[in-house]
Amino acid sequence: MGKKSTAILPQTKDILEKMGEQIKLARLRRGLSAEAVARQAGISRTTMCSVEKGSPSVAIGIYASVLHVMNEMDRDLLYIAREDEFGRKLQDLSLMAGKRARSGDRRRLFLK
Repeated sequence: MGKKSTAILPQTKDILEKMGEQIKLARLRRGLSAEAVARQAGISRTTMCSVEKGSPSVAIGIYASVLHVMNEMDRDLLYIAREDEFGRKLQDLSLMAGKRARSGDRRRLFLK
């Protein structure tokens, strides 16, 4: 059974390519060879090349491993979707859509 391919939107492909380029630049700024990073991340040199090209076929865990090798940059992944402005607006709209607090709930708010 062959691998399933996922359709990648052009905008997403562009983002992945930019991310790969940024990873490569970060590696070069640190003076690290692709071979050394690949070895420390436990991946092949070919996979490292795919990471730096922003290949969508590379698992996110591999991207995280490569970032971790480069001075624990994997912590930057914690910023993904942290500021979910669109989600918060949707949530606020649903809260405002005719939902009223029970009178006892209001009293508890003022007693805090």
